[in-house]
Amino acid sequence: MGLARRRVAALLLVLFLLLDVGAGQRVVTVQKGPLYRVRGSHVTLWCKVSGYQGPAEQNFQWSIYLPSAPEREVQIISTADLSFPYAIYMQRVHSREIYVERVQGDAVLLHIKELQDQDAGEYECHTPNTDERYFGSYSAKTNLSVIPDTLSVSMGSQVLTQAEGDTVELTCEVSKTTAQHTHLSVSWYRLQGAGEHQAEEILTLSKDFVLRPGPSYTQRFLSGNVRLDKVGDTTYKLSIAAVEPSDRGQLYCEAAEWIEDPDETWKDISHGQTEKTVLVVMSQDRDLHVGIAATKSTPSEGDILQLNCMLGAQRSGSRYFQVAWFLDGMEVARLGPCGSLAWKKEYEERAVLGQLRAFKQSSSFYTLAVYGVGPKDSGAYHCSASEVKAPGDVQSIQTNLSSAITVDVKPIAGLGLRATLISRTATVRYTQSFELICKVSASSLIEEVLLSVGWFFQPSPPDGSYQELVRVLPNGTVSWGPAQVHFQGKAQLEKVDASSRLRIHGAVSGHAGTYQCEVGLWRTPRGQPTASATSNAVGIQVIPPESKLQVATKESSVEVAGGADASIDCRILFSQNDSQLAVTWYFLPPPPADATPLQILRAGYSGLLEYGAEFSSPAERSRFLSQRVSGEAFQLRILSASPRDQGGYRCLVQEWRWLGDGWHSLGEGQSGRTSLRLRLPESELHLEQANHSISAREGEEVTLGCLLRDARVPTARLSATWFRGEEGGRPRALLTLRHDGSIEYPQEGPAGRLQLRRPTAGDFSLTLGGVEVDDTGLYHCQLQEWQQRGKGEWALQAWASSGYTRLTAIPRESTVLSTICSSPLLLNFILFLPLILILLLAPAGFCWCFISRKSKKGYIKGEELMELKGTGGVKQT
Repeated sequence: MGLARRRVAALLLVLFLLLDVGAGQRVVTVQKGPLYRVRGSHVTLWCKVSGYQGPAEQNFQWSIYLPSAPEREVQIISTADLSFPYAIYMQRVHSREIYVERVQGDAVLLHIKELQDQDAGEYECHTPNTDERYFGSYSAKTNLSVIPDTLSVSMGSQVLTQAEGDTVELTCEVSKTTAQHTHLSVSWYRLQGAGEHQAEEILTLSKDFVLRPGPSYTQRFLSGNVRLDKVGDTTYKLSIAAVEPSDRGQLYCEAAEWIEDPDETWKDISHGQTEKTVLVVMSQDRDLHVGIAATKSTPSEGDILQLNCMLGAQRSGSRYFQVAWFLDGMEVARLGPCGSLAWKKEYEERAVLGQLRAFKQSSSFYTLAVYGVGPKDSGAYHCSASEVKAPGDVQSIQTNLSSAITVDVKPIAGLGLRATLISRTATVRYTQSFELICKVSASSLIEEVLLSVGWFFQPSPPDGSYQELVRVLPNGTVSWGPAQVHFQGKAQLEKVDASSRLRIHGAVSGHAGTYQCEVGLWRTPRGQPTASATSNAVGIQVIPPESKLQVATKESSVEVAGGADASIDCRILFSQNDSQLAVTWYFLPPPPADATPLQILRAGYSGLLEYGAEFSSPAERSRFLSQRVSGEAFQLRILSASPRDQGGYRCLVQEWRWLGDGWHSLGEGQSGRTSLRLRLPESELHLEQANHSISAREGEEVTLGCLLRDARVPTARLSATWFRGEEGGRPRALLTLRHDGSIEYPQEGPAGRLQLRRPTAGDFSLTLGGVEVDDTGLYHCQLQEWQQRGKGEWALQAWASSGYTRLTAIPRESTVLSTICSSPLLLNFILFLPLILILLLAPAGFCWCFISRKSKKGYIKGEELMELKGTGGVKQT
């Protein structure tokens, strides 16, 4: 009976331990960075929490650490506290320009509707504690960089009339100048009618360079009748053979720029769309199809608006049509079969002044042109076509009405002043010339007003706001701005009609960037402009000379004895004689961490050395050396190779060349992987391999175990190193006990709190005093056995690593006493308050006693006087 009870108790104990071990550990995960997003775009960042206790719906808090103050937290938004945002974000949060979308109880999305330059920084997602105890991570961080939108998509607006069965070809210019590595996708779409908003996909070239037809064009794509070809660096051509009546409509090109995020997913960061080309397909029948299209659906005040009425009819040249245009259901003009034009009364005056025109361009294409549009020209337009048997006939054979198209005119101050900047090319080669044209338009004649033109430049990558390059005043005075230093002797200005041209001769890399022009309207040649207009931005990319660099990519392996020096070679197969080379060495940890290379050091073309964060300690810098052993080879020397140096190594070589205005990188090449292995006898060191978890409160002392379970050879010596870092990566050394008994602290931060007490010869446990919250992490030790080979010469014989110990530092709970002691001001106030009260109350008490005694004495004298009078024993003299 007693044995059965003991078995039941043991079973219950095992179940309790299993339940306790299975308790969750809180982990907060945020979208992996760094992320690059385009200025002005809608950005989302996800964050989720797992392993938590408490309610299923967790709260989230988002903050940012700006590059200008990386240590200062700036609060953005919270799901629980409306007062959480700092002042700089309060307005954007209240207007929902920034908001949090809850995907589920433990996952959210941070939305930034319109990304701004000041939104760049390190974002932190924090989840307030709902657990019974602190265990795990409660926040995570990611980096977000804001980059300019350099995507350019263009195609001239036109009207194409094709017979059924003909071939249609359209070209689209797509370019980008983004500094990061990005891909492009190009798509062609068709809108069936002028009022339609749902476009039909024709053909797409994806970011992965795969052609994908739309559902309605799949069969024609497979048969070769629908094609998309890249015919130049920036030109994409759509070809539709054997065009069908169903192809009629408005065709346009759309491009997107994609970037690969660190989590290996692709994100579209920018979009662009061209103007629409109207395609009219004449079918082989007598049906009459009528469509309408506008050159611009939202023109600015003073622009030219063309409303094109397209007729789809077989043999339209031998048939007679009467066409009319309507605005909000009211007729504007009517064009007869022989070209007779009739205006409605309210439009006659504008037609006489040349502000309105209606004409027939072809038998299937009729145009109503409005010069200098105004707000009164806004509304819904449609056109109608009536077929008659002969000119002059009143009775029509058939009449068809187009769908409506809405035009919204945007009013602009300053006589509708507008500036448009164009370039014939967005990409030029080194030393090639290029030209920018600033076109000026206004709702009144430009020759009648005084204009000034300013040119502005922002280098690539951007280093701030635009700088003025040159300005031409109305009186012809030319003044050069601070950006001239890059253009001295290379810039030429020319005025042609209502445009200003800027020519750059012999382009260099300093001319790559974004250009804008600004037009000013002056009432008099002196003073200030009364109105101005800034053009669109145009990006120019200067392509440097092609790199000829070739680096050997064959994989190799190196094996050396433990403790010996190792050499990793990087061979150059070909490079130009007038170029300089820079080399960066990377360490590739063994699996499963080989996906994250760590930079060891970079030797610049000038010889300047720059070590990576994991190799920046003095001990590591003294062991890893880079040298150029010949004109065709670099070499990485690893002195006294240790077991943690085992893994893969790779070099990245960059070719630099002087291009007139400075040194520029032309290209780079990456070597194959070189694996380093240490040759050691079979290890007889036996360390405890089990993993442990330890929790300690802030300020306490904690000991991390490292026990050797066997005896050593009398002539052998041991060295021990304690590391902190994640399993599989390259951990950082905290403390090293050398075989000669000396102790080295590679990191200065926790050195004063680390001790190796060694109560026994085989105990290498580490004691960490004054535990801090930042001490949370994984720790393990590594022992090395050394044998003496000669006088003063020791050789590495064996090594072993312990299991991992996870240390969780629990923040100190705040009490009344700790709050008082942590605030010197509050402590001093409490200590000196009694003394101050005594000093203030003592004079008041003294005064009260004095007044009280004086009044009592006067009262006694009065009583004595009355007694004397009552007895009559006092005689007057």
